[in-house]
Amino acid sequence: MTDSDDLIADYRKSGFGESLGCGRAPAVLVVDFARAYLEDGSPLRAPVEDALAATVTLIGAARAAEVPVLFTRVSLQPGGADGGLFRRKVPALRVFEEGSPLGDFAEGAAPRPGETVVTKQYASAFHGTSLAATLTASGIDTLFICGLTTSGCIRATATDALQHGFRPLVVDEACGDRDRRLHEANLLDLQAKYADVLSLDRALELLR
Repeated sequence: MTDSDDLIADYRKSGFGESLGCGRAPAVLVVDFARAYLEDGSPLRAPVEDALAATVTLIGAARAAEVPVLFTRVSLQPGGADGGLFRRKVPALRVFEEGSPLGDFAEGAAPRPGETVVTKQYASAFHGTSLAATLTASGIDTLFICGLTTSGCIRATATDALQHGFRPLVVDEACGDRDRRLHEANLLDLQAKYADVLSLDRALELLR
């Protein structure tokens, strides 16, 4: 038994980790899949090519099933004043200042005309945005969450989704981070406390 297995067993013994399940009206939320994470020379470069491929598959399945797909993007004013202390804490966020091509959507993970795009300045897709109102108005109760990064914007978005009354289903292979250890540790804790963590195969099964 690994240390992770021990921790999962301890969580369950202590009353953590119940399943939320999929509701009646799901959507896919693609969080911040930007070129900044894929371009060499970017301070945010990370090994997320596999996560991109899984995200593209998830998006395609949702569209085929006529399940809504929503996207988030980070956009900061030149100088980053609207990024507040987050921009000060993480200077690398300069790549998302208006006009930087690194802030553009990654190939294959871009919205089609008519699909919702939420622009944000902070980690959570809900903080200071219209996302909760948009989901409520559309009758959406469940989010299949994918994108970047697992320890940052995915974790913050999944936590806030739960706190706003939406079921967060985080798709393992369709999320990525700078290091596999960060990815795995955060998914373990999300599963215990705030979200259901699903395999890509399970997510595709539910979407179909």
